[in-house]
Amino acid sequence: MRWRRNSGLLLVAATTVVVVVLVLQAARTSGQGVSATYRAPRLAGTRAPNLNGVWQAMTTANWDIQAHAAAPSPLPNLLGVYSATPGGPGIIEGTGIPYQPWALEQRRKNAENRLKVNPRDVNGSGDPEAKCYLPGVPRATYMPFPFQIVQSTDTILVSYEFADAVRTIHMTKHEPSATDSWMGWSNGRWDGDTLVVDVTGLIEHSWLDRAGDFHSDALHVVERYTPVTPYHLQYEATIEDPKVFTRPWKISLPLYRHIEPNAELSEFKCVPFSEDILYGAFKVEATASR
Repeated sequence: MRWRRNSGLLLVAATTVVVVVLVLQAARTSGQGVSATYRAPRLAGTRAPNLNGVWQAMTTANWDIQAHAAAPSPLPNLLGVYSATPGGPGIIEGTGIPYQPWALEQRRKNAENRLKVNPRDVNGSGDPEAKCYLPGVPRATYMPFPFQIVQSTDTILVSYEFADAVRTIHMTKHEPSATDSWMGWSNGRWDGDTLVVDVTGLIEHSWLDRAGDFHSDALHVVERYTPVTPYHLQYEATIEDPKVFTRPWKISLPLYRHIEPNAELSEFKCVPFSEDILYGAFKVEATASR
């Protein structure tokens, strides 16, 4: 009886293991099949995938694009757990950002002084996000705010909730950037169902995250937006900047479609929220001089 009971338990255990293995294999195969065979709906009158919608990243990359542990608020005595940094696996493909030695030290200084803004050098001090500056590319994509893609036959408009940032992706009239700007100049094309966007003309003052990761005016970003289900885009960006990095490197993350019936961007006009950090020192000086 003991042998029969134990053999029955062994049979159940063995069957369970086989079922689990088969389920995992099926899930893995299914996941590969979705990304490999999914064909997005077409934009009316074209052969291009329809990417219209409100999208959002669900990562902690805006705090740090590299893998990182949770960390306290920059002002723990004042804010407690408010503004604490959530941990995350990062969005970089590979082991880390290939900084040149001098740039790695600059990144450390940026992180240390991210909330110290010199009103006489506002571009050269502090995290641009804290000052309500436009976020730049690729940071705008993975901030904790939604953005909307509005697609037509020859242009694609991307509107971001943070700071009312916006950019146009030129699908037919490809030209070089006339001047550097916060959101740069975007030329797009289709590679099958993937939207490929070549971004140049990016101003050097934007950062890649709150951890102080940065770039120069030589930044060149190539983005790829690939629909993998009706509700997901796979986002990839190759980042090249010979002034700061030793080689090109890549980030990747999924973007999620908002499916609520009332999904839309809200206003986040943050300029009034940043006035004290930008100009508070002048108020102190004016008061002291009276």
